Amino acid sequence: MNSLEGFFRHFLRLYRPLITSLNELLSQFELSYSLWQVIHYVKNNGSSTLVDISTYYEVEKPTITRRVHRLEELQIVKQIPGTDRREKIIQLTERGEEIYQVCRSKITDLENSMTEGISKEKQYVLSQLLPQIRENILNKEGKKDE
Repeated sequence: MNSLEGFFRHFLRLYRPLITSLNELLSQFELSYSLWQVIHYVKNNGSSTLVDISTYYEVEKPTITRRVHRLEELQIVKQIPGTDRREKIIQLTERGEEIYQVCRSKITDLENSMTEGISKEKQYVLSQLLPQIRENILNKEGKKDE
């Protein structure tokens, strides 16, 4: 019997409750996990284009455009001029920076509660395994992870 038999079933059963928990946590800021992804990307990569964000998350650009419009309505991100007028560059506002810090802290607390009772060694192994599994999937599909 394969030692990982059922891995994907277990992983997929984990995903939905995790996203539900994240959405509940973020809802007090009128955010969802999909909006948080944009905030997180811009915070960690600096001012970014819509193409940068859509490429990173492997999501269509119109989807990211809708998310950015919603974040602009919430005054969390703003567009800044780029060298090419057609290119939209996004950065966090001061309010966005504050919301990021509060949410990041709450998400860290959630992560800590989810991994309670799991040794630091096992947490480390998992943090190394999941990206490797993703890389294997992308390589099998003929894509390379960037």
